[in-house]
Amino acid sequence: MSKFVKNLLVDDLKGRLRDVNEVIVVSLGRLDGTKTTTLRQTLRKKKIHLHLIKNSLARRATLDTPLAPAFSKTEGMLAIAWGGEDVVDLAKELDRVSGVKDYEGFEVRGGALDGARLEAADVKSVAKWPTRSEQLSILSGQISSLGSTLSGQILGAGGTLAGQIASRVEELEKGAPGEAPAA
Repeated sequence: MSKFVKNLLVDDLKGRLRDVNEVIVVSLGRLDGTKTTTLRQTLRKKKIHLHLIKNSLARRATLDTPLAPAFSKTEGMLAIAWGGEDVVDLAKELDRVSGVKDYEGFEVRGGALDGARLEAADVKSVAKWPTRSEQLSILSGQISSLGSTLSGQILGAGGTLAGQIASRVEELEKGAPGEAPAA
């Protein structure tokens, strides 16, 4: 491959990864062209991009970026994956794909998250985290539970007080014995 073509590939990859803050490096193993195409289509439905690239070109394209640690210890022909709703969604989907029998040989090798290198075990740990939508759901539940607890405590004390006042008004209206009516 000529230097001109390599520079074009590096520039293209830089453009694709311009606003990307996390990538996961995967090995496609011995997947043939048909299975690789099917895998890409499956991932594309979840807005995940999969790009096969030489390590040296990936290192050049990510030099001085937060993605550079992903390629510090890589060997062999690899692919990089990015996209999805968030990094957790990306890790979950790639972890799921690595367990599918049709894609035998596909494995997660590592990646980069917030400028730090992730090992394969780290990516599996990230896959167990709640996704962004799950985190927002948990947070809104915690916020609303505090509000409902506070509301219940206020209404409980207020209800007790209102009941006592209503009871006292009834006593006064009936003219309870031993009390003089107000003049």
